[in-house]
This record gives sequence, C-alpha cells and structure tokens, in this order.
Amino acid sequence: MMTDIKKKKDKPKKTPTQKAWSVFRTILLYGLVFAVIYTAFNWWRQPVMPANPQLQLTDYQGQPVDLAALSREQPTLVYFWGTWCPICRVTSPAVDKLAAQNHYPIVTIAIKSGSDQELHRYLTENNYRFTTVNDQEGRVFADWQGQVTPSYVILKEGEMAQGLTGIQPLWSLKLRLWLSSVF
Repeated sequence: MMTDIKKKKDKPKKTPTQKAWSVFRTILLYGLVFAVIYTAFNWWRQPVMPANPQLQLTDYQGQPVDLAALSREQPTLVYFWGTWCPICRVTSPAVDKLAAQNHYPIVTIAIKSGSDQELHRYLTENNYRFTTVNDQEGRVFADWQGQVTPSYVILKEGEMAQGLTGIQPLWSLKLRLWLSSVF
C-alpha cells in the first residue's frame, strides 16, 4: 500500500506544454467522433431523389418553378422547411441571404405551413424574399423521403448532387453550391 502512494508521488508532473497537448488531443478526438456521428446521421436522414421526381412546381403565388431548367444553368438549392420548425427559424435567414445574393437559384418548399395566405403573411413578417412552393399536404417532401426539417438538396442538371439536413451556416451552403458547380 505504501509503495503505491510512493509511486504516485514519484511520477513526474506534466509541463504546461504537455497539458496543452493533452487537452488539444482530447478535443480533437471528441471533435472527430462528433464529425463521424454527425456525418452518419446526416447521410441517413438526407432526402433521397425519387425515381420520377416532380421538378415542375408552382410557387405559392401561382408562378411556375422548373427545377430541372434552373439546375441546368447552375447548381440549385432546394430548401425544405416549415413555418412551425424552430430550427428553420435559425436557418431561413441564411437561405434568404443566399437567395438575395442571386449567385445561385434558390427554391424553398414550405412543408405543411398553412394556406397560401398564411404562408404569405409569414414570409412578409420575416422579410423572406426567396421563391417558395407551398407543400400544404407534404407530398413533395414525402416524395423525396424527407425525414427532418430543415433539409437541403442541391440539384445539378436535374439530378441530386448533394443532400443534407440540420443547421447549415451561410458559408457552408455557399461552399456546397460552389463545389457542385466545379465538380
């Protein structure tokens, strides 16, 4: 028993640099584990392009929206969201900002968010200017096998290039659209 206590006392103390490296390695390990788990969940929950997707839609104001044509020109972001979704309240301003920059076509699909008038009121109250399709019954989202909101799809030449879910900052959406335009 006495030798165990003596061994602990004889153990050299870590220097501040060693402590810092130990903390850094721990943070890096936890960050890597988080990234792997997040990526796996994102892949599992992402929308899936239907065999015969409905790419000709009508926005809530009655204007035609042709996703196939838009995505032929350049990658197009399709953003599935709902007025009832608390996470969407965080992500929608970034999507609106991206739409206002007008570098890439952005089409949003409001899932089960009420009548066209209710949706219009919500968009006006929040100063959202993005093109919005009102998916009152949730059929479009169901066709894409959507599981969670918000969800995003990047279409390129009428095909799904990327799918993702959850909170996506503006820089992430810009990067993903740019990567889709390059590759």
